Amino acid sequence: MKEKKTFMKKIKDLSIFDSFKIVWFLMIFVVIYYTVIAAPRYVSTMILDVKSTSGNGAQANGVLSLLNTAAATSEDLNYLRGYIESSDMLKILNKTIKLKNLYQEQHVDLFYKIWDFSSFESFLKYYRKRVKVYTDENTKLLKVEVEGFSPETAHLIAQTIMKESEKFINEVSHKSAREQMAFAEVEVQKYKERYKKAQNALIAFQNKYGVFDPLKQAEGKAKLVNEMESKLAQKEAKLLSLQSYMNDAAPEIVTLKAEIVALKKQLLKEKSKISANNPSQKLNDLIAKFQDLTIEANFAQKAYEAALKAYETSRIEALRKIKQLVVIQTPDMPQSAKYPERVYDILTAFMVLSLLYGIIKFAKMIIEEHKY
Repeated sequence: MKEKKTFMKKIKDLSIFDSFKIVWFLMIFVVIYYTVIAAPRYVSTMILDVKSTSGNGAQANGVLSLLNTAAATSEDLNYLRGYIESSDMLKILNKTIKLKNLYQEQHVDLFYKIWDFSSFESFLKYYRKRVKVYTDENTKLLKVEVEGFSPETAHLIAQTIMKESEKFINEVSHKSAREQMAFAEVEVQKYKERYKKAQNALIAFQNKYGVFDPLKQAEGKAKLVNEMESKLAQKEAKLLSLQSYMNDAAPEIVTLKAEIVALKKQLLKEKSKISANNPSQKLNDLIAKFQDLTIEANFAQKAYEAALKAYETSRIEALRKIKQLVVIQTPDMPQSAKYPERVYDILTAFMVLSLLYGIIKFAKMIIEEHKY
């Protein structure tokens, strides 16, 4: 009980106002910094999107096409975001508009100063703090906020980033189209050579065997054989009819027999052409070889035509914009500085210092109490 009274007495004896002077003293520096030293930072904002102009998505099926389009757009925005934050963009900005010199316009605020001797890696970190890129959760669009130490500087940097972003989107889409065109060109040459080879093989076959189309020739031979067999049957029937009342030595019977013998010889000859003992002379074998060559030639021709069509499509795609940068909001010219938020920052600094003071003071009292 005695110890509790002693502790309470010490608390009452504390002069809060006197010990709180350290906080007021630090706040003087905070106020001086935010009112006199802190450099005003103007923000130029733009909103961007990437749109495909190929038109293929509209021909796809319903919800699936919408999902594919949304996924592709999100991927394109991620690429664009990475490019804006990349060292390549920083190099371009520093080369075209002397970005480092623009950020060295202010010399007083050391917290936001970039030094001449700063490394490129340090400059890149500084750049990423001045250029904030993020995707809006509601609209799914890319929002870019560019800080500058004057309205003109912020607007110039934002405008340059927008122009370079458009070049990047065009180059990426055209590069993809050029790669497709190069691949299609190789395919065209490959199938052209294959088509020529198949055609030459077919012509060589026709020249070798002296036939234009063995299939049609075989059909003609079969028709001729049928006609000859029919004629032979008629002759034999007539012969039997004449032999029923005429002598075999009669001139008509002798003539008819001679015709029958001649027809049989010719029929045997024609049949041998269709299925000769020599495989190279068989029409059925020639037909099989001819069909193989014809199928190969037709396939090569169709493949060559498809490759030509693909090449022409790729060539057209390479000449036009497949994807384009859509500027929803152009970089604005800021009228007033967005940062620092002086009143808010001063009050925040006061609350933080007061909280630290209270924690330290309370810890000190606990330590002193434990001494007794």
